[in-house]
Amino acid sequence: MSRPRTTTVVSTALVAVLATAGVGAWAMAGSGALIPSAAGEPRPAVPHYASYAPGEAEGVRPPSDQARGWVSYRPKERSTPVAQPTPSRTPTPTPTSTPTSTPTSSPTTPTVAVSPVLLDRSDAGIKVRELQARLLSIGWGAGPVDGRYGDATAAAVAGFQGKRGFPRTGEVDQLTWDTLLEMTLAPTRTALFPGRPAAAVPDPEAPPEPEESVGPVLGPRSVLDPRCLTGRVLCIDKTTQKLRFVVDGDVVTKFEVRFGAEGTPTREGEFAVFLKDADHVSGLFGSAMPYSMFFDGGQAVHYSYEFADEGYEGGSHGCVNTRDMEATAEVFDMVRVGDPVIVYWS
Repeated sequence: MSRPRTTTVVSTALVAVLATAGVGAWAMAGSGALIPSAAGEPRPAVPHYASYAPGEAEGVRPPSDQARGWVSYRPKERSTPVAQPTPSRTPTPTPTSTPTSTPTSSPTTPTVAVSPVLLDRSDAGIKVRELQARLLSIGWGAGPVDGRYGDATAAAVAGFQGKRGFPRTGEVDQLTWDTLLEMTLAPTRTALFPGRPAAAVPDPEAPPEPEESVGPVLGPRSVLDPRCLTGRVLCIDKTTQKLRFVVDGDVVTKFEVRFGAEGTPTREGEFAVFLKDADHVSGLFGSAMPYSMFFDGGQAVHYSYEFADEGYEGGSHGCVNTRDMEATAEVFDMVRVGDPVIVYWS
């Protein structure tokens, strides 16, 4: 049996109400019913549970032909705004100023106070002995305590300096000397002159003797060995490392000398000049020995080129070396064969 067809009739009153509300849209009449719109275009009716358009949630007002809860509508197609090209502006060139060079001051090197050098390889004598004895007392072997500032002494000084953060110069400056004095006691007489009889050791506490004048002028006789006070004498002092030519107790001239090395020492005692040779050449070593004045076997007083160049760093084979050729030549002319030669410690 066929089901009777149901016709939905929209009352005039309902249409009027909808018209008054401004909705000229299709009204809900039933599932599948067609109701002409105000424009006369047939549209299918939608169920009463149709939802709101997305645009409504964003504040977009629905079309007038849709009623809340009863009429559904299609969402608006949103037009994507086309970005208009922004006219490009020609940038105004910013005037560039020529950078002015700022003069830079050169770094200044800090000024370091230089400590004066008190002793070096050119020195010899009692002060070098004291240096050697003080270094030896604290374990820095400076070689034999002989008053010569040689390689061993320079190496000991450099080691002492390096241990305390000082520049390793091998030369005794004021800072090195002051530090050494603070760390050591004054050396005894036997420490200054090891191996010598106590009676022959000079007293280091004695006031220093005044230096005699150079030339044909009377000098103080207290620095001379008593054997040098009579006649014409070559007086050679191993303590001060000086040669003096003395006539009747007056010092005529003096100059520096050095002596034999440790293995070939210059002998002490009383001798006499037995041979003079201004142009002598050693037959044993082949070295020149200008202005030689022989006094004990092969030992002589003579000028030494090595002593003149290297100072007290080395030593002779037993001779008494000089380094002032003019003074040596002058003494060579004054000394006669037979004149006494006294080699001693003052």
